[in-house]
Amino acid sequence: MSRNLKPKIQAIILDMDGVITDTARVHANAWKQMFDEFLQKKEGTGFLPLDIDKDYKQYIDGISRLDGIRGFVRSRDIHLPEGSPEDGPELDTVHGLGKRKNDILLELIQKEGVEVFPDTLEMVKKWKGEGIKLAVISASRNCRFILSAAGILDLFDVRVDGEISKKQHLKGKPEPDIFLKAMEQLKSGLHDTIVIEDAIAGVKAANTGNFSMVVGVARNGEKDALYEAGADMVVEKLTEIGNGMQEINKLSTPEDLPHALESRALIFEKLQGKEPVLFFDYDGTLTPIVDDPDEAKLSEKGKKMLEQLSKQLTVALVSGRGLDDLKGKVGIKSLIYAGSHGFEITGPEDLEMHYEKGQEVLPQLDQAEKALKQKLEAINGCKVERKKYAIAVHYRKVAKETVKKVKNTVSEVVESQDKLMVGKGKKILELKPDLNWHKGQALGWLLEKLELNTNHYLHIFFGDDITDEDALKVVQENGVGVLVGTHGQKTYANYRLEDTEDVYMFLEELWKWYDGKGTLSP
Repeated sequence: MSRNLKPKIQAIILDMDGVITDTARVHANAWKQMFDEFLQKKEGTGFLPLDIDKDYKQYIDGISRLDGIRGFVRSRDIHLPEGSPEDGPELDTVHGLGKRKNDILLELIQKEGVEVFPDTLEMVKKWKGEGIKLAVISASRNCRFILSAAGILDLFDVRVDGEISKKQHLKGKPEPDIFLKAMEQLKSGLHDTIVIEDAIAGVKAANTGNFSMVVGVARNGEKDALYEAGADMVVEKLTEIGNGMQEINKLSTPEDLPHALESRALIFEKLQGKEPVLFFDYDGTLTPIVDDPDEAKLSEKGKKMLEQLSKQLTVALVSGRGLDDLKGKVGIKSLIYAGSHGFEITGPEDLEMHYEKGQEVLPQLDQAEKALKQKLEAINGCKVERKKYAIAVHYRKVAKETVKKVKNTVSEVVESQDKLMVGKGKKILELKPDLNWHKGQALGWLLEKLELNTNHYLHIFFGDDITDEDALKVVQENGVGVLVGTHGQKTYANYRLEDTEDVYMFLEELWKWYDGKGTLSP
């Protein structure tokens, strides 16, 4: 699908608890009160209480009431009879506990009221004014009651909740049924409908449904978990989404992108009267992804092509690899090198930059490196690679059943350091400075430093990983972004190529075209 033909967003589906209303907190408290009383009666004073941050998020949040009960008691190795829908709240059955939790919830709502998130109310009114159709979904059977209590029931065109799901036999999250039913009632389609969710199960369900965009709401700082579940964008407040849906309409599914080789005539047409400025990621773009990152070596063909291009044009490599490692792997003096996601840059004519704020984080990176090596060195296949401004934890060779342990260890180490964050790639986790500096910022710095931000130049970026999206976003409007392969999420790229071989085929065509114009001479 051409980007110019991509339809604008016509409908938005919002989860209720945690996105629209602050009842997620009330729900969590009701679950805790119900289960703690149940566990204490069953196991005595030494019982292990329900942990909201751990148990509620993992087994209960975002799914149906009965499935939440089944999942949690299963995690505690407790056999609980299913019972029947006629069971009263006094019975220790799945249905009985469900009614008990509901009674507690209604009491809390009557006592505390319902709070609507101000950012959501602002955006809902804005979208409604723009003519965008709105639906609210919820696993709760109390959805209508809660929206009415909050005075916002009339803001939504469609409501699909627990009661409707029961009547129409819709499967609960992480199946996408509830979202697809809302889309059907909104009379919209997958390509013009987005979903806004705060629960992991909800994000997974919407992602499975192949909606145009899935926005995760991390009001409690759970960005990484939402991205991992499949969110295309994660915000803390809905007002961060931006003016209307302009930003969201810029994202495409990789498979919908036109192939750059097949569309080369259109790309070369953009180059009429302009000089290309070429930016490349390294791993997965100029070299295939390999099990051992040390073996990702540039081919002789690739090296020759980059040498030819860099003698005539501005060519830069923007990689997550450390600067010295990147330069050592390539070894072409006429190139610009931006290592560690752009924290360190060097190039011809004394071009040099080390992002100053990044240097302040080096002591924490040193501490994290030591901790990771101590905790992960015994895991077969796991490799901890230190770069100056980052630490890469490679788990491509780690047994599938052990990957979760690697991820949990990385999370624990990051949580102990307040200036670090985790970035994700293809079978890799990276600890990086928690700063607003990335490949896109580095690309922008280079364009300004080298005075390349004029109509005389066309910027072209080739990348394959999630970390390249910041740079692809920079070049999207006035340049050309090319995604190599896929990273499993939506992209800011304009075009796609299948693999590294396609990249070099495209560069050969670019070279021939320029040579035919007399601009380049091999």
